[in-house]
Amino acid sequence: MDSQRSLLVIALAFVSLLLWQAWQADHAPKPATPAVTETSQAQNNSAELQLGNTSSSAQPTSAPAVAQQVKVRTDVLELVIDTKGGDIVDLKLPAFTLALGNPDPYQLMRKLNGFEYVAQSGLLADGPDDKRNSGRPVYSVAETNYQLAAGQNELVVPLTYLHNGLEVEKRYVFTAGKYDVRVEYSLKNTSDQTKLVQPYQHLVQTIEGGKTSSMMMPIYRGAAYSTNEKRYEKYDFEEMQETNLLSPTKGGWVAMLEHYFVAAWIPQKDADNQLYSMVSNGNGVIGARGPEVTIPAGESVTLTSVFYAGPKDQDHLANLADGLDLTVDYGFLWFISQPLFALLTLIQSLVTNWGVAIIIITLLIKGLMFPLTKVQYESQAKMRNLKPKMDEIQARYKDDRQKLGPAMMELYRKEKVNPMGGCLPMLIQMPIFLALYWVFVESVELRQAPFALWIQDLSVQDPYYVLPVLYGISMFVMQKLTPMTVTDPMQQKIMMWMPVMFSVFFLWFPSGLVLYWVVSNLISLAQMLYIYRGMEKKGLYSRA
Repeated sequence: MDSQRSLLVIALAFVSLLLWQAWQADHAPKPATPAVTETSQAQNNSAELQLGNTSSSAQPTSAPAVAQQVKVRTDVLELVIDTKGGDIVDLKLPAFTLALGNPDPYQLMRKLNGFEYVAQSGLLADGPDDKRNSGRPVYSVAETNYQLAAGQNELVVPLTYLHNGLEVEKRYVFTAGKYDVRVEYSLKNTSDQTKLVQPYQHLVQTIEGGKTSSMMMPIYRGAAYSTNEKRYEKYDFEEMQETNLLSPTKGGWVAMLEHYFVAAWIPQKDADNQLYSMVSNGNGVIGARGPEVTIPAGESVTLTSVFYAGPKDQDHLANLADGLDLTVDYGFLWFISQPLFALLTLIQSLVTNWGVAIIIITLLIKGLMFPLTKVQYESQAKMRNLKPKMDEIQARYKDDRQKLGPAMMELYRKEKVNPMGGCLPMLIQMPIFLALYWVFVESVELRQAPFALWIQDLSVQDPYYVLPVLYGISMFVMQKLTPMTVTDPMQQKIMMWMPVMFSVFFLWFPSGLVLYWVVSNLISLAQMLYIYRGMEKKGLYSRA
């Protein structure tokens, strides 16, 4: 196989992979949404999970009739809690602005303009005087504004509710500098009868109208979960519309993902939980239901879960729950991407600039790959030296394809040239290039990270398209230096237009990724010149 043909095939395969992923995310046929009825929900044990607009048939004895909005502000979170259900209905991340030049905080969750993305939790209660599914309770609250003061480490927002002898205090416990929130239910049975409760937590998001992928940035938006058997599993909205999830597990977690950010519920780790999903009124729901808890008369119990809403910080997510760090989705090459990201992070901690770190990691990888690169370029040069003999054989057997193949193979054997020599090193290196691509696309650390001059955000495209043009120029120069053995006129034309094609594709790539490819090409040029000059001195190669 000619090395130029190999380059063409691999390059087109890489671009085709990106285009296919983007097409799948945006244009793949979606299944019809099944009608969700109370009967079908009951069959899969999800009927009791009420969404936010359900009215209560029995008002609690001490709660106000009208729900209120409670605003909470910490150093890293700004959110709104609706006292009806005690749900988080709005959440912003002040440490992350919407975009460079736009100081508004990034809004992760909201209930606005027909789009809903909220975090709900509650208790299912049974008892002599209680009726399950009676509706969302309306909590009482002492204040409607809470703020974590400077120097304060913890902020507690208590919501109270009394119903038929069961005193409920739902507490949100915020910690300075942390995106994870402890959610506690302190329950006291003041009646003379046993109470039975069951905790649940779920995330609700409107299926249509959320952030979507771009052509060159196939970003996942949807749900994910973890069980004893599946450490990390995506469960997109299409799957949710087809089949309700029902999965028992010890511990586990559920989440809603988008580019760079995640919201997740982590129920009690030592409890036997059941993960579930459903679709209702155009909303996808994924959640976890805990085991039933018996509270004897006069006794108290506390139930705890953790809610996380923030950036995909791999180290912190890994500490919160097993597999939660995999929401930073590096795809099937995650086992390569993760160590590459760790190396990139280490370099950045030393140089304090992500752009410089990208350049350094490119130098390191190209240096480590030099032995393979040397084999590749030497094979290309040897194939170039054979071109006159190859042309002679092709002319001799141009009308006899059956004899052409064996004659070419005999030439390779006689000259001790492996036609795959230029292809295999590239195939070995390609997984590393793809793994780095996902590191640059998925890592929130690169979001709005500046490099130098006009590149002030490595996660978005070059605003002046300088890097894509430089990439095209470097690719053109490499193509001119590479020994050309392709004889087919069509392939020659495609090869000639490849720098232009890739420059156009790279117009929409994150500038950090294009920076990597530009530096990689420049290093390859230097390596190519070094290898060819060494072969020229030994008389093994001639550019003529």
